[in-house]
Amino acid sequence: MIEFVMFALLAGGAGWLFRRKHLKRQAAGSPAGIPGMARHPAGTGRWRAGRVHVAPDTGPRWEPQRGPVVALAGARATDLRVPSVREGIAINPGSRIVTCALPDGGSVEIAVMPLDVRELLEAVPQAQTF
Repeated sequence: MIEFVMFALLAGGAGWLFRRKHLKRQAAGSPAGIPGMARHPAGTGRWRAGRVHVAPDTGPRWEPQRGPVVALAGARATDLRVPSVREGIAINPGSRIVTCALPDGGSVEIAVMPLDVRELLEAVPQAQTF
């Protein structure tokens, strides 16, 4: 019985710390961007770690740790889903995947944690069908 109480206290404390860190980063304006993973074009290729940066002058953009920057200006979020079992091996299985249609006809999938989905959808507007 005491083990369950200790586990509950530990889990509650960890959740409180993660939430506090998220709120602190959100209050600071998230200068470091929204952390996540993406693959471009959607459905193919490897998941790349990086960040979504939102700048008022250039618009949102995906900046991977390695590779070219993907401009998200004019992009529309078309789908929001949880990762499949196979995708959960490469990315965090607790994340959410937002598929964005680019203005040039391509698409990009961006995986972020559930607390960051709202911030990402504010940066990349939703399509009518979503």
